Amino acid sequence: MKFGKVEHPELIDFSMPENHPDTEILLSEQEDKGESNIYVGCAKWNRQDLKNFYPRGTKDELVYYSSQFNCIEMNATFYRIFPAEQYQKWHDKTPEGFKFFPKMTNEVSHLRRLNDKVYEIADRYLEVTTLLKEKLGTIFLQMHNNFGPKNWDRVVQFVNYWPKEFPLAMEFRHTDWFTDEKVAQELYHLLEENNIANVLVDTAGRRDIMHMRLTNDEAFIRYVGANHESDYARLDDWVDKLAEWKAMGLKNIHFFVHQNLELESPLLSAYFIENLNKKLGTKLTVPSTLLKNKPNTLF
Repeated sequence: MKFGKVEHPELIDFSMPENHPDTEILLSEQEDKGESNIYVGCAKWNRQDLKNFYPRGTKDELVYYSSQFNCIEMNATFYRIFPAEQYQKWHDKTPEGFKFFPKMTNEVSHLRRLNDKVYEIADRYLEVTTLLKEKLGTIFLQMHNNFGPKNWDRVVQFVNYWPKEFPLAMEFRHTDWFTDEKVAQELYHLLEENNIANVLVDTAGRRDIMHMRLTNDEAFIRYVGANHESDYARLDDWVDKLAEWKAMGLKNIHFFVHQNLELESPLLSAYFIENLNKKLGTKLTVPSTLLKNKPNTLF
């Protein structure tokens, strides 16, 4: 993952930004909906990326992965729309309570850039994605770095089109969405009015995307480690922040762990889950193979 990568992460100020003032207002207005829904996972389940995670002799990576984590951020669906039977297989292989958070196909976000040709593609995407049934979590749409506010009308049209029965999160990367206060407020208002989550990206080289502005009762967080010892301290800060937001009224926490070079994503995820359990009193499963082989230098 090259986005936000820096050569010297030790020079980056990773201090957690203050809450956006409207986040506190929004959370204070949330009605009590019972227990929190907390999902933590990696971006991929293939053996090549999750090195040293699978026990020797593992035959089916998804079956094993889903026995250790309660969700997956599905980057694979960004690159193509899979055949219907594949979604059914994914559904059937995973246990009750497991969730998929699939990425919208790049035909919609990058190739056609939300133009008027994307709606048929989005409908086709949703038709097969719904085969994940009760295991379908929030779908997320990530726009290209160069997709800026001049495309505002396309964003509005897409948001108005989107079937509201499917939870959606949107990730904007062009700097002008956040550096122009008027533009930012219009975007946040649009997302809030349509119950769409505003994706938070914690990555070294783009601290402006740590806008700390939630637009509904879902914190959809894409954490990108820098392959540096600071990765763990940053996760500690997120545990504290999520505990703070939960106390304010946050109900849905969806946290996905990446690294620039995918070497320790399962370890980082396990570390985060273990500390989140301690802080929030939750009982998320900590991957058993990682518990047995925790390196003292990291934990």
